[in-house]
Amino acid sequence: MTAWAAITEKAWQSYVIDLAKYNGWHVFHALPVKNERGAWRTATQGDNGFPDLVLAHPTRGTIFAELKSTTGRLSKDQIAWIQVLYNSGANVHVWRPADRERVTEILTKDPT
Repeated sequence: MTAWAAITEKAWQSYVIDLAKYNGWHVFHALPVKNERGAWRTATQGDNGFPDLVLAHPTRGTIFAELKSTTGRLSKDQIAWIQVLYNSGANVHVWRPADRERVTEILTKDPT
């Protein structure tokens, strides 16, 4: 097993966000917060399962990316979002550490 295969989803997410920002992408990620009862929640309105990241670049378009660890599984809500985004023509991906080379290529490629 390579070191990349063993990284956590959080570490993988940090890599993708850092790479995107370095290459001029605007990044959106909703962070969970602890509520008054001490439970961690991500404040959302609407349907659950929205992708982890929205990446927008001035010349390269917009990407919706769901990030998973090597063994992470998609929930039914995540699958539903991925399907509706894909069917609407959006650029949507599920990225795992094994996809590092492809992700790096996508986020760093010169559009010309």
